Amino acid sequence: MSRAGEMVYIPDDSDFSSFRAQCESPEGWHCRYNKAGITVWSQGQEESCTVQKIKTRLCCKDVAAETLYDVLHDSHYRSKWDSNMIETHDIGRLTVNADVGYYSWKCPSPLKNRDFVTLRSWLPLDDDFIILNYSVKHPKYPPRKDFVRAVSLQTGYLVKANGARGCVLYYLTQVDPRGSLPKWVVNRVSQFVAPKAMKRLHQAGLQYPAWKRQHQPGYKPWVYPEQSSLPSLSLAELSLQHADSLERLDEAGLPEGPLGTADHEP
Repeated sequence: MSRAGEMVYIPDDSDFSSFRAQCESPEGWHCRYNKAGITVWSQGQEESCTVQKIKTRLCCKDVAAETLYDVLHDSHYRSKWDSNMIETHDIGRLTVNADVGYYSWKCPSPLKNRDFVTLRSWLPLDDDFIILNYSVKHPKYPPRKDFVRAVSLQTGYLVKANGARGCVLYYLTQVDPRGSLPKWVVNRVSQFVAPKAMKRLHQAGLQYPAWKRQHQPGYKPWVYPEQSSLPSLSLAELSLQHADSLERLDEAGLPEGPLGTADHEP
């Protein structure tokens, strides 16, 4: 997502509009899965030496757009539905609608676990909502020896209202998990695990209102920025995390078949 190749920046209206257009346009996308309200597309060749873009659409007739938007933001709720998460927390605040966060997740043995540091920005648009992120470096969060630092080149969600009680969720991602995983393995696995991740999100949306009523129901700093207690960050503290700047690690003995537990992104 980075402009000019090197500068860390906060997405503006043109970036959100471009992301929405990518989500809604059928051009250049190849359908890989279409069943039970979930569709998965890919862009680029599976056998390519680069990771594909993956786009997923979930049609929910029983979860409101604002509810699913809250689910995607609420880090305290994430442990209830994201069984592969090891740790997630917000690092600091850039603006009222942009922050930097850390996320780590379990990978199936013998692979090393992965983690991310990302700049995230969000924008409500009437009844629709967009969340974007891409990987950055923060001096207090260098790569750890026990994790592979994965790279989000572009990841985002578009949540569109669909009637009074329903919504359509688009999830578009291009993530390099790094390590020694061949790109064709990453591309193939992404297509398999995307429907599973969407089903989990749907279920999380159904259960969220009841959970939130018991857990600080009025606390939503992504809606009410004055509630945020995060320390302020400056863009000058950050730099881009390039995928090719990381060492490749040996992960011998890759498991056969889809990597069943690594089924989501930050």
